[in-house]
Amino acid sequence: MPLLCALMLKRKLPEKENFLVHGAKQLYEPALGWALGHRRFVLGASVISLALSLALLPRLGTEFLPELNEGAVWVNVNYPTSVSVTEAQELSRRVRQAIRKFPEVVSVTSKAGRPEDGTDPKLINMAEFLVDLKPENEWQRGVDKPGLLREMDAEVNKIPGITPSFSQPIRDNVLESISQIDGQIVIKVFGDDLEVLRDQSLAVLRQVETVPGVARAFVDRLGELPQIQVRVDRARAARYGLNVSDIQDVIETVLGGKQVTQMWEGEQHFGVAVRLDEPERTLVRMQSLLVATSAGAYVPLSEVASFRTVGGLMNIARENGKRVFAIGVFIRGRDMGGVVADMKARVAQHLKLPEGYSITWSGEFENQERAMARLAIIVPISILVIFLLLFDAFRSFRSSLLIVANIPFSVIGGIVALWITGIYLSVSAAIGFIALFGQSVLNGVVMVALFNELREAGMAPEKAVVSGAITRLRTVLMTALLASLGLLPMALSTGIGAETQKPLAVVVIGGLVSATLLVLFVLPVIYVMLYRREERTTV
Repeated sequence: MPLLCALMLKRKLPEKENFLVHGAKQLYEPALGWALGHRRFVLGASVISLALSLALLPRLGTEFLPELNEGAVWVNVNYPTSVSVTEAQELSRRVRQAIRKFPEVVSVTSKAGRPEDGTDPKLINMAEFLVDLKPENEWQRGVDKPGLLREMDAEVNKIPGITPSFSQPIRDNVLESISQIDGQIVIKVFGDDLEVLRDQSLAVLRQVETVPGVARAFVDRLGELPQIQVRVDRARAARYGLNVSDIQDVIETVLGGKQVTQMWEGEQHFGVAVRLDEPERTLVRMQSLLVATSAGAYVPLSEVASFRTVGGLMNIARENGKRVFAIGVFIRGRDMGGVVADMKARVAQHLKLPEGYSITWSGEFENQERAMARLAIIVPISILVIFLLLFDAFRSFRSSLLIVANIPFSVIGGIVALWITGIYLSVSAAIGFIALFGQSVLNGVVMVALFNELREAGMAPEKAVVSGAITRLRTVLMTALLASLGLLPMALSTGIGAETQKPLAVVVIGGLVSATLLVLFVLPVIYVMLYRREERTTV
């Protein structure tokens, strides 16, 4: 590296400006003169542009983070709640076959119920499928990933009695870790009475599932499971000298088994449990089982208890000491903020919860709100810190305020760039705006420092602005081009991981266009207006 620098220094480098810089100055000088001659028009047009861009901001749509393309698909499928293990295996096989039909798929791995280590406590009717895809540059049908997911969804839905949802492996784990519920948006309904709570949850579901942008909405683990209900007749049992615990022990042994002894095998020992064979565990056969009384007699269970088959909720969840039903929502083709706003409006308009019942909105949307709330605090603090540093450097409140005034104008290009590209406002885009603030302040410092230097040397504000702006034109253009060209690969990238980088790059590149124009034209206009008024006041 030192040798390369030495060779470059020995060469005869041109001392004059190249034709690009010379041409830029030839165009800039008359344009700047026109702007200084029409100061009110330039300033008014800038304010109007800022107002229009801010009016465009609510139309951008909001989300937490852009969805990252992980190169694989994670499919959650819910079978009927009463499905058996054998039926779940057969349905899983049919789902795998349906997904394997697509040439973009490499392999499909499935799991129904919970794993052997018990780390994922799911019922047998809840199946998960990991779909490994080929790299997108090897797809020969010309379909993109959203189109492929739509085709898979249509093919899997041909199997009756199932409800699939499509996500990605890491994204699915993140969503479940946020709210323990499968869904981008999770609506939780709290209450005491299970029947009322279920009815209210279904009422909320009916309101939100028809909102535009909702791809799938469901009440988590709502179904019922068949249960055998045994009611002990305490009066009859007392006449036979039986306790309730005696009857419960017999039923427990019959259905679930009970350990009666242990078996040793070397250094290992195992519990030995007894229970009836499966054909004997039917409801009719159970009623004829005999229970020994304290007098040594035997009484059939049907004499002291009543048996019947009922349906019971497959899941009773609690949060913060209250019963809760959760509604999972997946969205497609629309921003998360707009979907949640519409859902909240519909629920508030058409549904009134009974006293003691409440609704909370969580999931990824909760993280989005939390992040935006923090940014709403961080951004003003950052601008204040920038102003204090500028005031310490310039020792002038007016110059510092003039440079900071460029920050709001610099967002014009960033907002327009997001709107043109169809990218939603996210945390990544918000970070791009913060980086853009720093760039616009840097160019403002470069310009104002030279303006002040020339004015203090005796130049009039107009001449100081024209001379200083033309001198600093190359510096401003090089700074803007360096940042824009450096981020251009991020803005144009389509590889895995590009989704999270693209909003930041688009905001900075688009914002630098407006920020550069404003620094070259609006900043000199405001500078002249401020310091000409100061001179008139002094005279």
